[in-house]
Amino acid sequence: MTSTHAPGRQHYGLTFAVLALAGFAYSIMSAIVSPALPDIEHAMGTSANGGAWVLTAFLLSTSVFTPIAGRVGDMFGKERMLLVTLGIVAVGSVLCGIAGSLPVLLGGRVLQGVGGAVFPLAFGIIRDEFPLPRIASGIALMSALIGIGGGLGIVVAGPIVEHIGLNWIFWLPLIATVIALVATVFFVPESPVKTPGRVNYGSALLLSGWLVALLVAVSQGSSWGWANGRTLGLLAVAVVVAVAWVRSEQRSREPLVDMQMMRVRGVWTVNLSALMLGAGMYSAFILIPTFVQEPVSTGYGFGASITQSGLYLVPSAVLMLLVGPVAGRLTNRFGARTPLVLGSAITTLSFVLLAIEHGHKLAVYVGSGLMGIGIGLAFASLANLIVQAVPPQQTGVATGINTMVRTVGGAIGSTIGAAVLTGTIVGGSPTAAGFTDAFLLAGAAGALSLVASLIVPRPGLRVAAEPETVAA
Repeated sequence: MTSTHAPGRQHYGLTFAVLALAGFAYSIMSAIVSPALPDIEHAMGTSANGGAWVLTAFLLSTSVFTPIAGRVGDMFGKERMLLVTLGIVAVGSVLCGIAGSLPVLLGGRVLQGVGGAVFPLAFGIIRDEFPLPRIASGIALMSALIGIGGGLGIVVAGPIVEHIGLNWIFWLPLIATVIALVATVFFVPESPVKTPGRVNYGSALLLSGWLVALLVAVSQGSSWGWANGRTLGLLAVAVVVAVAWVRSEQRSREPLVDMQMMRVRGVWTVNLSALMLGAGMYSAFILIPTFVQEPVSTGYGFGASITQSGLYLVPSAVLMLLVGPVAGRLTNRFGARTPLVLGSAITTLSFVLLAIEHGHKLAVYVGSGLMGIGIGLAFASLANLIVQAVPPQQTGVATGINTMVRTVGGAIGSTIGAAVLTGTIVGGSPTAAGFTDAFLLAGAAGALSLVASLIVPRPGLRVAAEPETVAA
C-alpha cells in the first residue's frame, strides 16, 4: 500500500474524480428504474410481474458479479478489471436504451448490474494509490455514493420520464459511464498490489447458484406467494447450495472467498451491519415515495405525483453527499467505528420518527434528512472498516462481499416492506397502520445494525485476517 503519492503516477485527486463518476453512474442506474416501472411495463407490453424482473435481473447480476470481480481485480489488476466492467455496463445501457421487448431489456439490465463491481475495485485502487492521510476520506466518500446515487436516481426519474422520455433513464447513465471509461484509460493507474492465483470457477458457480436462488425467491415471493412451492423450493435450494459453497471454499487451496477472513470479527460484524443498513435504506426508498403518492382521500397520503414524491428524498440525497467527507474526518480522528455507530443510531431514529409521525409533510422531510445523515455516515465507514480488517491483497474480494451484502439486504428490506403494505390493502390502498409497521421494521433493521456496530472492534484492537490473531 502506498503512503505517499509516487512520482510519475497520476494525481490521486483526478483518479478519485474518475472513480466517483463511475460509481455515481452505477448508483443512479440501480434506482432510477423503480419509479418508472409503470411506464416500462406499458412500453414493453408486460405485467407488473414482468416489470419486477427489470429490478430482479439487475439485482442478481450485481450480487453475483461484484465479489467475483473484486477477486479478479485483486489477481490481475484493478484498473484493468474496472475497464472491463465499465465496458460491459455501457453495452448493457445501450441494449436497455434500444430495447423494444422485455427480454432485450432484461439482458441489458443484467449487463448493467455488472457495474456493482466498480465499488470494490475503486476501494482497492484508493487503498493502493492514495496518500495514507487521504485513504479514509476517499473510501468514505466513494462508499457514500452508493446511497447518494440511489436516492438521486429516484428523485430524477420522474422529471426525466415526463420531460425527456423514458429511454433517457438509460441514455444519461450511459453518457456518464462512457466518460468514466475513457477517463479511466488516461487517468487511473494500474494498482501495483496484485495477488497471483487462479479463479476458482467451481466456487464462483456455487456462489452464483445460491445467490440467484435466494434473490429470485425474495423478489418474487410476494407475487408467487410466500407459501408457494416455487418460493419455498428456491429458499431450500439457496440454503443447500450456500452450505456447499462454504464447504467448497474451506477445502480449496485458492478459495474465491477466504472463509477464515469472513470469520474475522472486524469483517463479519461490518457485513452484518451492512446487511441491516441496506435493508432499512432500500425499504425507505420504497416506503416514502409510496406513502406520499397515496391519495389524500386515504386520510394519510399527500396525493403527490411521481416527480413530487421524489422531492421527499432530496434531503436524504443531499445530506448523504455532505456527510461523506465528515465521515472521513471522523474516521481519521476517532476510527471508522465511530461514524458507523453514529450513523446506525441516527438511521434508526429516522425510521422511528417516520413510524410515529408521518402525518405532516415536514415530518417526512425531517425523517428523510435524518436518514441521509445516518446512512451517509454509516455507509462511508463500512468500506473503511473492511479495508482496515483485511490485508491489501484481499481488499477487492472483501469489499466486494460487503457491497454484495448491502445489495442483498436492500432486496430483502424492500421486499418485506412491500409485503407488509400489500397485506394491509383495503379499498386499493394500504392502511396507515401498514406504513407504521413497515417503518418500524425498517427501524428494527437499523437497531440491529447499531448492535452489530457496537461489536465491531474498537480502534487499537488487532483485527488481522488470521483467526488465531483476532481478539475474541
